[in-house]
Amino acid sequence: MTVSVVLFTADLRLRDHPPLHAALRSADETVPLFVLDPGIRAAGFDAPNRRAFLFDCLRDLDASLRRRGGRLVLRSGPVEREVGAVAAACGAAEVHMAAGVTAYAHRREERLRHALGAAGVALRVHEAVITALAPGAVTPAGSDHYGVFTPYLRRWSQETLRTPLAAPRAVRVPDGVRGEPLPDRADVSGTSPGLPPGGETAGRDRLARWSRSGGMAAYADRHDDLAGDATSRLSPYLHFGTLSAAEAVHRARGQSGPGADAFVRQLCWRDFHHQVLAARPEVSWRDYRTRDDRWRGEDDAAGDIAAWREGRTGYPIVDAAMRQLRHEGWMHNRARLLAASFLTKTLYVDWRIGARHFLDLLVDGDVVNNQLNWQWAAGTGTDTRPHRVLNPTVQARRFDPDGAYVRRWVPELADVDGARIHEPWRLPPDRRDALGYPDPVVDLAEGLSRFRHARGRD
Repeated sequence: MTVSVVLFTADLRLRDHPPLHAALRSADETVPLFVLDPGIRAAGFDAPNRRAFLFDCLRDLDASLRRRGGRLVLRSGPVEREVGAVAAACGAAEVHMAAGVTAYAHRREERLRHALGAAGVALRVHEAVITALAPGAVTPAGSDHYGVFTPYLRRWSQETLRTPLAAPRAVRVPDGVRGEPLPDRADVSGTSPGLPPGGETAGRDRLARWSRSGGMAAYADRHDDLAGDATSRLSPYLHFGTLSAAEAVHRARGQSGPGADAFVRQLCWRDFHHQVLAARPEVSWRDYRTRDDRWRGEDDAAGDIAAWREGRTGYPIVDAAMRQLRHEGWMHNRARLLAASFLTKTLYVDWRIGARHFLDLLVDGDVVNNQLNWQWAAGTGTDTRPHRVLNPTVQARRFDPDGAYVRRWVPELADVDGARIHEPWRLPPDRRDALGYPDPVVDLAEGLSRFRHARGRD
């Protein structure tokens, strides 16, 4: 009997899973394997929300495999050691896995290739598993990647994506391969109260319900509506790979229309960021395009940073966003832009401080999209208008005109009527004092002046 191993990473699903299909084709029996690598925790990326969501994903994956006669083998330890041990124990000739773009993913692949090669085991790495289109599949003349989104979107839209694969009907796992008991989210402390359930089942159910209810059809008109909560909320499932990006694109294109087109555009943004980081892995912590900013850091902006993290800046739309993040481990996309712009452009705080806080809480937080979106907001990334500043009160009146989003997350202001909720400092002093809501940490004009002066644009 021939045996192969499929190493799951950020692709915790059975449907549309090229490495799994290749492993099943190449051998009589296959070991579905996931390794809890201590390197993730050592690097500071093992946040409670993502850990709890991951445990849901592993349990759901195991349940799906068991319905097909298989099971998920879980091991803990350095990934190259555990994969090598499993391959040796079952006599596997090949290990299949999805390609990644982060520096950690590259190091993991190098260690696996070295360890497995020494043992005579082939490592097969598959592209376009985590993304819809493989990073590097399209490039402009004279460069290894696109640095501006719109030209990338045009090329990306012309490419034919692979046809999504069905889930396998059966998975035969060899006897005697040792695994550990699957962990449970109940074992994780410090999670957000509103954390969603993880797993392929939950992700596919959410996509189906959102599409059937008209969410995709209305996406172009409603995706920026903060109070309407009309986005797909699929980002955690895409991050953990319980939902295939390629399949999501195919399903959206099958619906057609402005809403589906707008949704596909967001999926393209995800691929765009992956191809940027694949070509420039250092931009996970360094500016993609430096502006020579002399950012304020933890020492000289401690009070402002604390107020931002706690949702106590005095700007209701920003505070609502930060409180949603803490409660749900997720934040509306428009709110993310406002919170990031406020920290970097109004408070002039280093974007890395904000990115780190997001990674501490976001269930969909990853190095690719989180860091590059933060740089876009800070004006050091791929934005073609690097000095763009999002005025929180103007944005609030536009995307939360009646203040419903703010009332949901800032209960101190629940009794303030209409759009006045966005500028509580304009209320009569006695009314303002009774609210128990803080005064603004900075005047918007003062913050803009500081930013423009630092960028040499006065």
